[in-house]
Amino acid sequence: MSQSFDTRKLNANETVNSAPAFRQALLRHLQYTVGKSPQKASIFDWRMALSHTVRDYAVDPWFDATRRTWDEDRKRVYYLSMEFLIGRLLEDQAINLGLRDVIVRVLSEFGLSFADIAEGEPDAALGNGGLGRLAACYLDSMSTVGCPAYGYGLRYEHGLFRQHFEHGRQIETPENWLATDNPWDFNRPEAAYNVGFGGGLAEQDGTSIWTPGSKVIASAHDTPVVGYAGQWANTLRLWAAMPSADLFDLNRFNAGDFAAASEPEALARSLSRVLYPNDTTEGGKELRLSQEYFLTSASVQDILRRYLAGHENLLKLPEFVAIQMNDTHPAIAGPELIRLLVDEHKMDFDTSVSTVTDVLGYTNHTLLPEALERWSVGLMRKVLPRHLQIIETLDTQFIELQGAKENPVRLINNDQVSMGDLAFTTSHKINGVSALHTELVSQDLFPVHNELHPGRIVNITNGITPRRWLKLANPALASLITDTIGAGWETDLERLRELEPYANDSAFREAFGRSKAAAKEHFIQWLAKEHGIQLPAEALFDAQVKRLHEYKRQLLNILWTIAHYQRIKRDPQAGWVPRVKILGGKAAPSYHMAKLIIQLINDVAEVVNNDPETQHLLRVVYPPNYGVSMAEKLIPAADLSEQISTAGMEASGTGNMKFALNGALTIGTLDGANVEIREQVGAENFFLFGLSTEQVAQRRAQEGHARTALEASQTLRDVLQAIAEGTFSPDDHHRYDGLLDAMWNSDWFLVASDFEDYDRAQTEVAECYADAERWQRMAILNVARMGYFSSDRSIRQYMNQIWDVESAL
Repeated sequence: MSQSFDTRKLNANETVNSAPAFRQALLRHLQYTVGKSPQKASIFDWRMALSHTVRDYAVDPWFDATRRTWDEDRKRVYYLSMEFLIGRLLEDQAINLGLRDVIVRVLSEFGLSFADIAEGEPDAALGNGGLGRLAACYLDSMSTVGCPAYGYGLRYEHGLFRQHFEHGRQIETPENWLATDNPWDFNRPEAAYNVGFGGGLAEQDGTSIWTPGSKVIASAHDTPVVGYAGQWANTLRLWAAMPSADLFDLNRFNAGDFAAASEPEALARSLSRVLYPNDTTEGGKELRLSQEYFLTSASVQDILRRYLAGHENLLKLPEFVAIQMNDTHPAIAGPELIRLLVDEHKMDFDTSVSTVTDVLGYTNHTLLPEALERWSVGLMRKVLPRHLQIIETLDTQFIELQGAKENPVRLINNDQVSMGDLAFTTSHKINGVSALHTELVSQDLFPVHNELHPGRIVNITNGITPRRWLKLANPALASLITDTIGAGWETDLERLRELEPYANDSAFREAFGRSKAAAKEHFIQWLAKEHGIQLPAEALFDAQVKRLHEYKRQLLNILWTIAHYQRIKRDPQAGWVPRVKILGGKAAPSYHMAKLIIQLINDVAEVVNNDPETQHLLRVVYPPNYGVSMAEKLIPAADLSEQISTAGMEASGTGNMKFALNGALTIGTLDGANVEIREQVGAENFFLFGLSTEQVAQRRAQEGHARTALEASQTLRDVLQAIAEGTFSPDDHHRYDGLLDAMWNSDWFLVASDFEDYDRAQTEVAECYADAERWQRMAILNVARMGYFSSDRSIRQYMNQIWDVESAL
């Protein structure tokens, strides 16, 4: 007979890290949750049982934090984001709960490897790039520093897409991360809200009455997010779209018209099916706007419900509620909260606007016009007629605020609703995400707003969690750090400064080199197992992994790679430093040029990797479907971090921080957080190249700058000529005609203008890497000086400068 398991034991200090107690809990879940015996259990069965066991340990701090927040009537933060790129949770939660060593010991009794079991967990398909990973890091930090918070997002069935390559081309297929049960998921059927769309407006006693044409149910799914050392835990609440009961037409179904009967149900579910649907069509635009409203409305309704459960006076909402909008996607939160306060709680309009503004904050992540969303008035009227009415009133008030200004800034301009301007107008604080970006937000993006509301724009440079991106991802380096300076750096990253003197210690440099070699070997083994690719461990691992966009300039990287290949071919015996070019990232399905660049990279790889004369000196690899779990293996292995965006276009970046924290040196422009990273690690430990933000603007203003830059670079012309001749596309010599034409005649992202200086910097990289002692000293100093970029620091700044929230710890 099995022993009973009392979860209350998990609260006791003497048992929380006890292997016998954990073993008992694990076997109980294996038997009663999974329905298997240890003798018959598969790796999948063990993972499910292990995940449920670790989840049990997370529940107690989660409940305790919730109870304390209620009992102490604490202000809560609500972080609204279309993406939460949380990655795998099993090992992350185990580390934060202090259970990893216990798990390793218990599993070893059954001849099992924790690493092998954790590797089988699918990445949650809840995001794409830096925006979503930042949100995940911030959730971890909010729990670690004791900030009472909820993260609100959508529970996408298929995420963005799963990427693979056919003849070098990106092919998109649906993600299937929910094909099996998600053990971290708590379904909350009691937390369900109606979200309306369409319909019409009517006037009653001078008040607009909105009657939606259709309604969808938002159903909540909760995941506990435990902070480091398990002292506090917050909630990630994801909304799944469910059809209301009246959407299924039983009569049509019984009449045999099965598809038509289910069509409204399928449409409802589409709201939480795919991240960022293609919005190049009217239908895609409508779905994307509907998704954003669905997330926002469900979240705001939930926030008000929770507030009213403990308070009556809605005028005090800002004292207990802080809502942070992560980019413009949830910008409809302002009009939605105004609508609820005015229409349902009978607050007058001006008071509601003042209240809402004191509650909301807005993080701007981009200066790119296409990323600052705009929706047509017609679409807004069709999907959200009451909200358009509210926005029109806000627009009128904003124009009046500008006085007699000629050509005032408007929330509605050229029949388009500007969600960036709307987010600014309804927020009491707007923050950029790096010092340079915040300056550009103030001067270039929102100059009129900034003049009208001085002090409303603040800077909070992004950060990353050292628990995920060092302790979990790079155990060899993390252990070396702990052995050298002691424990505690995980929550006080500035302590890494204590490593600085060891940069001149030969024994430490050797140990540091061994940790990098271990990380490289781990990545090499994974790449061979998953993709059949073999890499030379002694080579310089040169990595650029991020979302594919022209401003991030993967094109500059691959064009230089071709130039490097041509030089090796001309003189194979010239003492070249062996180099592996590692690229990764997805392009939006409708982004033709980005997908063409991916194909060029893969075409170049096909030629370079199969050239017996050069393959020992240069390799190009592009593992498909880049995500958090791949990053955890690749980033610690990298020697060089490519942060080469056109200056003034990258808001911050967080990949740059992860690479540097793991001892990769940066080659980059003065863009985003590169500026601050260079300041922290020292200019002598950073490979700088390229035009500055001001020089970029000047160069773009010069007519024919692309052709001028190309005519000045024989090296780049030789590269483009090889592409034009079909060297890398022998089956189709015209495949890259459009790309070549853009290089000669427009080159908006100034690849040609920066090429020669990039080439110079890459030469410096090779010379430096050939001097192992110098390289390791620089790498150690990069690690030692990255403490500022902890997401704990970022969150404390949000708490002090925007949210006015105190730590519960």
